[in-house]
Amino acid sequence: MDARPSPLSLKKVGSGRSEVSTVSGLLGLGGGEDQRSSLPSPSSSASSSMFEYFGWVYHLGVNSIGHEYCHLRFLFIRGKYVEMYKRDPHENPGIKPIRRGVVGPTLMLEEVGRRKVYYGDVYVLRFFNRLEESKKGEIACATAGEAQKWLEAFDQAKQQAEFELSRGGSARNKLNMETELNLDVHRPRVRRYASGLKKLIRIGQGPETLLCQSSSLGANGSTDGYFERDIGDAIEAYKWKCVRTINGVRIFEDVANSESGKGVIVKAVAVIDASADTAFEVLLNLERHQRYEWDMLTGDLELLDSYDGHLDVVYGTFDPRWHSKRDFIFSRQWFRGQDGTYTILHFPAVHKKKPPRSGYRRTKINPSTWEIRNLNTSMGSNTPRCLVTQMLEINSAGWCRWKKNHCSKFEKSVPYALLCQVGGLKEYIGANPALKFETSTTVIQSKVSEVSVSTAEFEESEVKDEFYDAMSADSSSSDEELDQKDAKLSLKRTSAADATNKELDSEVAPVMIDTSQLHGSLRTGKDDTDTNCWTSPSGTGFMIRGKNYLKDNSKVMGGDPLLKLIGVDWFKVDKTIDRIALHPRSLLQSEAGKKLPFVLVINLQVPAKPNYSLALYYAADRPAKPNSLFAQFVDGTDMFRDARFKLIPSIVEGYWMVKRAVGTKACLLGKAVTCKYFRQDNFLEIDVDIGSSSVARSVIGLVLGYVTSIVVDLAILIEGKEEAELPEYILGTVRLNRLRLDSAVHLKV
Repeated sequence: MDARPSPLSLKKVGSGRSEVSTVSGLLGLGGGEDQRSSLPSPSSSASSSMFEYFGWVYHLGVNSIGHEYCHLRFLFIRGKYVEMYKRDPHENPGIKPIRRGVVGPTLMLEEVGRRKVYYGDVYVLRFFNRLEESKKGEIACATAGEAQKWLEAFDQAKQQAEFELSRGGSARNKLNMETELNLDVHRPRVRRYASGLKKLIRIGQGPETLLCQSSSLGANGSTDGYFERDIGDAIEAYKWKCVRTINGVRIFEDVANSESGKGVIVKAVAVIDASADTAFEVLLNLERHQRYEWDMLTGDLELLDSYDGHLDVVYGTFDPRWHSKRDFIFSRQWFRGQDGTYTILHFPAVHKKKPPRSGYRRTKINPSTWEIRNLNTSMGSNTPRCLVTQMLEINSAGWCRWKKNHCSKFEKSVPYALLCQVGGLKEYIGANPALKFETSTTVIQSKVSEVSVSTAEFEESEVKDEFYDAMSADSSSSDEELDQKDAKLSLKRTSAADATNKELDSEVAPVMIDTSQLHGSLRTGKDDTDTNCWTSPSGTGFMIRGKNYLKDNSKVMGGDPLLKLIGVDWFKVDKTIDRIALHPRSLLQSEAGKKLPFVLVINLQVPAKPNYSLALYYAADRPAKPNSLFAQFVDGTDMFRDARFKLIPSIVEGYWMVKRAVGTKACLLGKAVTCKYFRQDNFLEIDVDIGSSSVARSVIGLVLGYVTSIVVDLAILIEGKEEAELPEYILGTVRLNRLRLDSAVHLKV
């Protein structure tokens, strides 16, 4: 029988430690547009240093007789090497790993989402070889914050592997070479990590835990790198006005939305003394005794079904004080952004498991969203903080009557009780100190480490398998937080001329691009009222990193794009298609397309039934300037491209819930979904597999449901990480006006 850890034997959720030792003295954790990158790039001298992370996880899988297992394991990452132990090697010197492998550049990781394992919920990470997806494995963490830290740790290991590969030789040759050098002719060299001030990072709260998450929700995430500002990277048209303050919670109305006659959107906002991870876990927890302590409206909730790790359906009844004998069903959809911000969407729903109940009246709840983001801690304080925002769509007639008369009827309404959930959450966490001070990532400074590690024994031991090979087998036998100022926004625009001179070869005569000879399957729009078409807006609607971003986090308004959008193909395909630029029906295969100096092709692969491909073609009137950032991106490695390829989305017009789901934050696409790069002749194609991420699939599914009524702006750019690469510039933009799915041209592969 499969040996399963008993949840009763576990005392506390999510413990472990993680250590980082770097030349630069910076944490290798972080990721998000508004956080300075502390990860050395593959080309930097710091890349040769050894990064180390360790902590407790669960290893999930199926054994040889078909039984699922969930085993508590201690995971250790040194550079590009990974080891898995049954016990903590720090507390059990001499213990041998049960799994050992190498993280190669082809390793892909996906955050699968929340999953019930035996008696508790965990957050699952799936990893696989993008060249051979049969090689795969899964680990699980207690909280979404911990899962994100492990994603970043594996990403750092990939960067280490990429740095070593950049010195020449193929991945497999290098692995074999390392194995050949691991002869027993050298005594293991014991290295003690005590030379200078080192950083210890604890990921999680202890080995006793993942399945007891419901009784210990204090796994907070680090607030490193988050800035106190409620703004994205695209300019939105909200006009919020504070209309009421209740027990420290502000209630706002979107005046712009009300004036346009589109209904009433209101929100409640509060600062909570806990991390975003903690607030998120409390919100998702359906346990009755805990909900009764803060939720005065929907205390009785029952989970009906879960889908895809990021979506579930919940049944509930109202407290009799608000509605006697009334029940409801709603769906919850959630995801975590690269900057650590959580978004939860609530929609009214129906489910076959809960038909109308005798004696109860089925109520349709108000669509709403929760957004939870970390804030900087106060000077001299270690208490984490987060900003919690609940947005709600309510009946305009009732809201207007309440505003005019200021009678007490609104205080007796369901929307009022929903908005008060923010206040209840704030008071509940404030009354439970354990939730406020336990952290999933704790930074410790130490002059001397008590851990002695035989580096040569690890590096010179025979490691022939990549980590997903080892993990797929049956196993049943921050640096000191920087004092960041609030980001400053500047209205100064970046200069398109400066970007052109900096990134394109000025010694080559520019070619006149005649767009009349270039036609994609999706037509160009005549004006903003046109539908099922595309246009190319300026970059003024997007905020990008300014010249002084590394010093003061200032952003500037984008300028005109560097590249010209020459056409868009909107295809319907039976299965996902890569290298679409080579297809005979592609715009790039026309005679005019072949004569262009350079074209960047963005192939957005949309998962649906059937699948779709949206191909964007951006042309340059001359080649890239040698050694420029653009040239490094075009002719660089896939690892470099993944770390730099950035997209900023913005729903200009459309349903407000879709706007909240998509957001306006910049996203490093190579970190969020699988991107494949194809460089040939006069073009670089980037195939963006949106279906490779369960979160992205979930969001795009929501967008497709409203696609005929929304206007979407997208900006693509290369992230600037060094002073010489700033200010950033926009590579290209596109506006998609109310697309029709049935207008996509069928493309036979």
